[in-house]
Amino acid sequence: MLAKEMMNKIVTAASRKTNGRDLAAKLLSGMYSGLPVVDEGRVVGVVTEFDLLKAVKEGKDLQKIIAEDIMSKEPICVEENTHVDEIIKIMTEQNIIRVPVVRNGTLIGVISRCDILNSLIQPEFVTFYGD
Repeated sequence: MLAKEMMNKIVTAASRKTNGRDLAAKLLSGMYSGLPVVDEGRVVGVVTEFDLLKAVKEGKDLQKIIAEDIMSKEPICVEENTHVDEIIKIMTEQNIIRVPVVRNGTLIGVISRCDILNSLIQPEFVTFYGD
């Protein structure tokens, strides 16, 4: 199975200039633990909850910092035709939750550990309704 077959095609990304408060608000929604940072569609970084925590620990004001100041500047991405085995290897070795999926450097999706597990299993549950 390939990245393009299991990735989430609806992606929320930050710009380089998104401020720390807005990043925190998005991450607090519970739907994200990190966001790709894009410049004209190209992934230039990733901002995570850890990046925000580090900034706060260093005494930085979330209203004044921007994504570009705190993002990981060498984001780990996969191409759309990357095989699931390689994606799992990257995630486990780098200890990351999700990776941006790119086509010719342009963001087209995101794949998370949950996306992979979802695509690999077919649970056999039965629902019972009592009286």
